[in-house]
Amino acid sequence: MSGIGVVKPQTHFFQEELQLESGEVLSDWQISYEMYGSMNESRTNVIWLIHALSGDAHAAGKHNEEDKKLGWWDMMIGPGKALDTNIYCVICSNVLGSCKGTTGPSSINPKTQKPYGLDFPMIKIGDMVQAQKCLMDVLNIPKFHTVIGASMGGMQVLEWAVRFPDLMSSIIVIASTSKLSAQSIAFNQVGRNAIMSDNYWNKGLYYDKKNIPLQGLAIARMIGHITYLSQEAMHRKFGRRLQDKKDLEYEFGTDFEVESYLKYQGTRFIKTFDANSYLYLTKAMDYFDLSNDHGSLDKAMSLIKSKSLIISFTSDWLFPSEQSLDIVHALMHQGKEVSFCDIETDCGHDSFLISEEPLTSLMKGFLDHV
Repeated sequence: MSGIGVVKPQTHFFQEELQLESGEVLSDWQISYEMYGSMNESRTNVIWLIHALSGDAHAAGKHNEEDKKLGWWDMMIGPGKALDTNIYCVICSNVLGSCKGTTGPSSINPKTQKPYGLDFPMIKIGDMVQAQKCLMDVLNIPKFHTVIGASMGGMQVLEWAVRFPDLMSSIIVIASTSKLSAQSIAFNQVGRNAIMSDNYWNKGLYYDKKNIPLQGLAIARMIGHITYLSQEAMHRKFGRRLQDKKDLEYEFGTDFEVESYLKYQGTRFIKTFDANSYLYLTKAMDYFDLSNDHGSLDKAMSLIKSKSLIISFTSDWLFPSEQSLDIVHALMHQGKEVSFCDIETDCGHDSFLISEEPLTSLMKGFLDHV
């Protein structure tokens, strides 16, 4: 099965204002996106793919021939794969508030010609979707074949389906929720506190400084990464094995492999992500609550017109299967066409990035019947 090959990131600049749910507006903003495959003549074969918290628009292929890093869902996108680019045109855009090409707190504020920092307005999941709708209009797409997303991306899929029910034929929501639990909000808050407690955070004004809040961001990532794996996966990968040593050293260094792994994840993350973006995106996730926005989850699901596939993972304790079932039951109560699968795996929340099967078969079968 051949891959996507080299892809070219694209950016669209918007001069018209974007009205946000907070009442504030963004002007002179932009969205970064990538496209895999070609649109058909009627532009109705588009799959709109939405990334998770730390993701970006680079979902498949590579940016040059020497690039060793493939897109975050390359295993799923390409000729003959689950999202078959011989049939579909897959588009993935970077979310509003990020630091990967779309306007966010690290972008230049047109009013000051300096990075926004905390002058960037608070955003919600709905604002991300509204920004994507603007890009949909620019690309002259009348209706999506399918909108797909996992984790924070799944929240946006649900928002898409409720806000613009006539603009997609189907949705696939993976390892997501209609609202965060108190525990998930708590983990996000601890991560934000790690960033804001960093001496170099400087109330978000660090872009022109020599030192930036890398340590706080690394700790936030370490905390988050613990929630992405299950206890079984942690035990299988690391157990209580020591890191490059035979005996305990009786000091506050790195004794265990799992400690070394978390440090590696934190160090890798700070090279590519912005601390303020982490604050804004996790807060947007906290604010997301379809039940509160529409009176109840049933009332929210009553607005959906598309066929739905909801997928969860048995070992996901960050967005547990019960939260996906809440969505499924609400859709069923409203007489909506919905399929559900709780995939048996011990890989935890990150299963959608790790496990190719049976996720591939599920999505391929669903898409074939839409």
